[in-house]
Amino acid sequence: MIGIIMFCSALMLLAIGYPVAFTFGSVSIFFGILAAIVEIAPDVSMAAISKEFLQMFSMMPFRVYSIMNNTILMAIPLFIFMGIILQKSQLAEKLLESMGTLFGRVRGGIAVSTVLVGTMLAASTGVVGASVVAMGVISLPVMLKYGYSKRLATGTICAAGTLGQIIPPSVVLIVLGDIFQLPVGDLFQAALYPGLMLVALYVVYILVVAFIDRNAGPAMPAQDGTVFVNVRKALIAILPPITLIVLVLGSIFMGIATPTESAAVGCIGAMVLAAMYRKLSWQVVEESGLETVKVTAMVFAILIGATAFSMVFLYSGADSIVEEALLNLPGAKWTFLFLANLTVFVLGFFIDFFEICYIVVPVLLPIATAIGLEPLFFAIMIAMNLQTSFLTPPFGFSLFYLKGVCPPEVRTTDIYKGVVPFIILQAIVLMTVALYPKFYGLAQ
Repeated sequence: MIGIIMFCSALMLLAIGYPVAFTFGSVSIFFGILAAIVEIAPDVSMAAISKEFLQMFSMMPFRVYSIMNNTILMAIPLFIFMGIILQKSQLAEKLLESMGTLFGRVRGGIAVSTVLVGTMLAASTGVVGASVVAMGVISLPVMLKYGYSKRLATGTICAAGTLGQIIPPSVVLIVLGDIFQLPVGDLFQAALYPGLMLVALYVVYILVVAFIDRNAGPAMPAQDGTVFVNVRKALIAILPPITLIVLVLGSIFMGIATPTESAAVGCIGAMVLAAMYRKLSWQVVEESGLETVKVTAMVFAILIGATAFSMVFLYSGADSIVEEALLNLPGAKWTFLFLANLTVFVLGFFIDFFEICYIVVPVLLPIATAIGLEPLFFAIMIAMNLQTSFLTPPFGFSLFYLKGVCPPEVRTTDIYKGVVPFIILQAIVLMTVALYPKFYGLAQ
């Protein structure tokens, strides 16, 4: 039971805000010593405990070295750098302005534009925080100015910003590719159709709400300029990021480049775009590099801590207890899928997707394999579910990002209520993936 207590202790520490990497490391050491004492009991001595503990952690240097040499994980800092460069080139501002002129005359049109821009930002940057903040600063004041419902406006921005978690290139999919030992290119392709289905549902929901309630999303007054001029402006703003998306994702899907190689191409493309928008400078490159190092260091610190955590968890034999309990449930496949997704969903209320990936998924993966679930199918289910961790109150990161740039009249409760319909839409897509995987090109 030591491993089970360790698992619960780590969740409690994370829930109260203790730093993730330190949580994994400290809990692993403490319970590693406890497991060593139990293993050698009743002949307990400091020398014996030290010997057992060192034997338990003897493989740790090799595990860290394998992380350092993992070519899949090399794509993470490259995609982060690409996203930060595009954020500093003010790509979101130009996209929102141009798309607003195209759809603004339709009821709910600005919200629809926000979703479409969020989709393009997701496929070109994948940085949730940058997308939510950019759209919150630009799109939210415009929607409020024209009388949009606060709930619809804030919910749309939060939901559109989190699309970067499921629409490739996505850091979540890269991390899951490493955990599941699946080609990242296959995960990118498999996640594309569920992601686009989610976008379509968002757009339909916004249009239906605006149609039923005229005050929820009124149309903008006619803008200056002809339709041709507005379309031309929109195309000029849309073509550069579309080109980058084709270069990055197209090279992966066609088998021309690995995700790491395409991420390097994306970095160069992002700098070219920044130069086109006259935003590229040595200072921008330096600041982007420093931010990339900070985020990457955080990710790999979590990964090293999680490696120690999983090692002690397996040493204690807790994985066998969990596996036996879940395999003996009635209706093994569907019961397991329900409980696994419910666990990830509930944990998303309290902890970040990195913690869920490195604590929960390694426990669930062997059971899913034993039950006979297709790894690619299960990985996409987890990825879809992890997206909700950015939306679910009270600790969803998108909610905090948006609240930080909201005007005073927008309350936290408005944001919480605004995201609920979009969480329901995500749950609907998740259920359709589970029930009709072949519709999305997932064999199960």
